[in-house]
Amino acid sequence: MPPMPPTPPGSPPPAFTSIPLDDEAQRRYLNYALSVITSRALPDVRDGLKPVQRRIIYTMWAEPLRLTADKKFMKCAKVVGDVMGNYHPHGDQAIYDALVRMAQDFSLRYPLVEGQGNFGSLDGDGAASMRYTECRLRRLSDELCAEIRQRTVPWRPNYDGRLFEPVVLPARFPNILVNGASGIAVGMATSIPPHNLGEVVDAAVALVDDRELETAALLRFVKGPDFPTGGQLLASKAELRSIYETGQGSLKLRGEYKTEELKDAKRGPGTPLVIITSVPYGLEKSSLVEKIADVVINRKLPQLVDVRDESTSDVRIVLELKKGSDPAMVMAYLYKHTPLQSSVQVNLTCLIPTDNPDVGTPERLDLKRMLTHFLDFRLDVVRKRLQFELGELDKRIHLLEGFAKIYDAVDETIRIIRRSEGKQDAATKLMNRFGLDAEQVDAILELKLYRLARLEILVIQKELGEKQKEAKRLGGLLRSDAKLWDLVKDELLAVRAAYADKRRTKIGGADDVEYSEEAFIVDEDANVVVTRDGWLKRVRELKDPQATRLREGDEVAAVLAGSTREAVVFFTNYGSAYVCRVNDIPPSTGYGDPIQKLFKFDDGERVVAALSLDPRLRPREENLIAITARGLGMRVALAPHTEVSTRSGRKFARPGEGDEIVGVRPAGDAAIVIIAAASSHVLQCRAGDVNLLAGPGKGVTAIKLEASDRVLGFSVDEPLTVETGKGKVIELAPSTRQVQARGGKGAPEAKRDGFAKVIPAPPVVPQLGPPSDGGGSGGGGGDRGEGMLL
Repeated sequence: MPPMPPTPPGSPPPAFTSIPLDDEAQRRYLNYALSVITSRALPDVRDGLKPVQRRIIYTMWAEPLRLTADKKFMKCAKVVGDVMGNYHPHGDQAIYDALVRMAQDFSLRYPLVEGQGNFGSLDGDGAASMRYTECRLRRLSDELCAEIRQRTVPWRPNYDGRLFEPVVLPARFPNILVNGASGIAVGMATSIPPHNLGEVVDAAVALVDDRELETAALLRFVKGPDFPTGGQLLASKAELRSIYETGQGSLKLRGEYKTEELKDAKRGPGTPLVIITSVPYGLEKSSLVEKIADVVINRKLPQLVDVRDESTSDVRIVLELKKGSDPAMVMAYLYKHTPLQSSVQVNLTCLIPTDNPDVGTPERLDLKRMLTHFLDFRLDVVRKRLQFELGELDKRIHLLEGFAKIYDAVDETIRIIRRSEGKQDAATKLMNRFGLDAEQVDAILELKLYRLARLEILVIQKELGEKQKEAKRLGGLLRSDAKLWDLVKDELLAVRAAYADKRRTKIGGADDVEYSEEAFIVDEDANVVVTRDGWLKRVRELKDPQATRLREGDEVAAVLAGSTREAVVFFTNYGSAYVCRVNDIPPSTGYGDPIQKLFKFDDGERVVAALSLDPRLRPREENLIAITARGLGMRVALAPHTEVSTRSGRKFARPGEGDEIVGVRPAGDAAIVIIAAASSHVLQCRAGDVNLLAGPGKGVTAIKLEASDRVLGFSVDEPLTVETGKGKVIELAPSTRQVQARGGKGAPEAKRDGFAKVIPAPPVVPQLGPPSDGGGSGGGGGDRGEGMLL
């Protein structure tokens, strides 16, 4: 922007207008939002196209490209360049992406562009560069553009005013439903699934016959979305009716499969195969195969042995199962844990026409209103087309009537022309002599002499009769709305006959196979190794915990045993309990994995206790006691923490600021709790004296501490071994004679030295007996080192 010229001396200062910043920001943002909504993101209900799609199709259909289905292919780079230079100045890549999508048979139910070259694949492969690919329109696109030159739709100037472009294309079928659309605008979005052309046309024809039909009646024809990739839609009639009546909702779509038997001489008969024949719409097939492969590699589904992609033009993903496996159970697991089943959002938001032909207004429609807008548009297009055709006929008839008037006076006409001073003089004389107008006279003067022969005159008279008859027919159509509607219906049925095909997506609520996750876990005993630094691993056999492989400087804190189908619970210093199955812990012969890989830990959060919930090791006591570093104690029930949790875990305590849990132990009411503080004060009390909390809380005072003191550890009904500041080891044994009331200071055991740390017992491998019928009959989990970490 050039600098403002200086103000001449003596002249008044320039005038400035002050406007509120919030008003100007609001105005500009609303202008931007309106531009995105009306000019980029939302389709028009009449032709079902976004502006970029409409401009691509019009550029390809119109001169000079004229890339109709019967013409040769042309480089996509040429098409993209013409679209960007003439109508859509928003970047070549955005235009090419839209062009590619209109050519992909897995993106559009009925593609509008025919591509030659690499236009991407269902695996998520991108299209080749536009300089390598070629395109032309498909025949279906003719049904969008065929009437565009007959003044059937409004036009507007392009972005620089050099050219004109159609506001909407005169579509002959409801493309808004047939191919659907998706887009995100400002403050709104659209997600219209594709449908079967035959079903949509049948519904439109039914609405033509009876304009009072409601959406529920139209659903006799429109069964539901019909995706280009097939699949099975899990929806009841009530769910579909709700979505099509409200214009929004969610549907579940899953891939289809069939079963075969592996023909392998080495393995013999009986090895089942599951063949996935379709994937959900919008899902990259390669990502689905990767997710299933991850299930195989991590042994999350033991019945699944292998997965391979044998797809060509059709989807064929082969799943190899173990002999005797139930394919329905395997697929039930994959539907739940992989993208093989996904949710499809439906939002029937689009632009509907307003009094201003250049601008549409966004609105969420139901099925009936969507078809009604299209049919009203089609009636208007047909009427304007007939009016245009009638006008062209009237012009031709007018000229033919002029030829007919001079037929009986050809010689006189020639004499008048020969005696005239020029064309204008001849025109004036002919108009005065025969009562003709300027257009008729001009056509007569331009007529070639051979057309005055007798046979040619007969041809003109015959053409005049035919044109008058056709004009009468068109006039009759225009005077009758009923006949216009019949014409609309006939044209819809003609499109159906030419392009309709069978439905690809099956509709119906499939019977979901009921299963428990345990059914997919091989029931075998295993050991879970928990290290001091928070690493986990699952091993089949473990004889010596000290001999297992660990990271440098780390050490085994506890070993938990149990069936792979049972759960283990980890308690942290922040008062959270995290529960998972033994099978969920990755097996490893190395260091294992950090616990943060399984659960969502906060900064500084660490495991302070762990417990196996296998019935053979589960403690008899159903309550746990926890002590904090500030000397607070609480008892909580074990039952709420026995079900598998989310990655975020469940709260069992809420330590105060600067406080944390130092340990968690099973404890009955009569159990003796020994609490040792750093000051060497030791307090023995009954576990029953500590309040049982109904929910997470801070607890009550278990041992009264000085401000600088803290609890180092505690034990329940077993000795507690501590080390003094000078390295002396003291074993504190539970004694009924030393039991006090909770809340006291306790007695000092090493006044001068204090306690430096609590020495945990060496971890041992718990011994698992035969499977029990539950109820904690084993009781091994309560013994020191038997699956409990301190």
